[in-house]
Amino acid sequence: MSDKSLNLLGDPSTNKQSFTDVKLKVLCCRYWKLDLWDCHDMVFPFWRIYWNKNVGGVLNQNQTTYKMQPDIIYVIPPFTSFSTKYVKNHSFEQGINVSGRHMEESDDEEAIAKGSLLHLFIHFNLGVPFDNVYPGVFKINMTPYLLKNLNYLTERLKIENTVFYATYTLRLQSIINDVLSNIGSELFETLNVDYRILDVIRHIENHIHENPTNSDLAKIANMATNSFSRLFRQKMNMTLHAFIMKRKIAQSCELFLHTNKSIEEVAFTMGFSDRYHFSRVFKSVTGTTPAVYKSGKFS
Repeated sequence: MSDKSLNLLGDPSTNKQSFTDVKLKVLCCRYWKLDLWDCHDMVFPFWRIYWNKNVGGVLNQNQTTYKMQPDIIYVIPPFTSFSTKYVKNHSFEQGINVSGRHMEESDDEEAIAKGSLLHLFIHFNLGVPFDNVYPGVFKINMTPYLLKNLNYLTERLKIENTVFYATYTLRLQSIINDVLSNIGSELFETLNVDYRILDVIRHIENHIHENPTNSDLAKIANMATNSFSRLFRQKMNMTLHAFIMKRKIAQSCELFLHTNKSIEEVAFTMGFSDRYHFSRVFKSVTGTTPAVYKSGKFS
C-alpha cells in the first residue's frame, strides 16, 4: 500500500494492528432492596457483577464462602454454580427464592440498609470465546473511581431503570469495562484458543439451530474426527456436545429475556425435538427449569 493510500485511510503507519473482538452485550442492570436472597445452585450463561452497599450478603461457590463487603465488587463468569443468601432473612435451603423491589428516588438508603440488602446487579455477555472462561468468583477491590461511577449508577437507576439511552448505556458499559480490567490477565489467560477451534465455535454460533455431528465440525477444522474431539476437549475443558448444549441454552436464555417466545417456540428455534428434551437439557445446564427462568425470579 502506498503512503498516499495510507493517508487516505487516516493511518500514517504501516504497522498492522490486531484488536481483540469483545462484543459486550448488557442484559440487565438493576438496583434493589433485597429482603430475601436464598438462591441455590444458580448456573446461568451470562456474566454477573454484584455490589452490595451494606453487609449481610453471602456468596458460596465451590465450598468457598464470601461474606460480601461494600468495598468489594464481585464478578461471576458464565456457568459458575453458586449460591447466595441474606443473613438477616434466611429461610430456604433449596431453589431460587428472592423478594424485594427496585430502589426508588424517594428511598432513604440509610434506613433501608438496617433491614434489607442494597444490591446492585448487572448481567452481561462478552461473546465467544469470552463467555467460556473457567467458572469462579473474582473479587475486585473498590477504587475511588469505581465507587464514584457505581454511586452514579445506583442513583441513576433509582430514577430511570427502563430506558437506557446512548449516553447512559455508554456509561454503564464503561463501568463494566473498568471492573473487568481490574481483574487482570488471569481472567482470560485460558483463552489462547487454537484457530481451528475458533472456526468451529463461530460456525456453531452462526448455526445454533442445527445439530451438527462431531464429524461435521471436524471437517470445518480440517481434522480427523477423533483428533479434533480430543483437541476441543483439551482446550475447552468440555466435550463438543457439552459446548453445543451450553451455547444453545445460553441463546435460549437471551430469547426468554428479550422476546415473548414460548418455551415450545424457543425449543424449536434451538433445534430441540420437543419441549421435554429442551427442558431436561436446560435444567441440566442451569440448575432450574425454563419456566422458572422465563419468570425472571433470579438476580
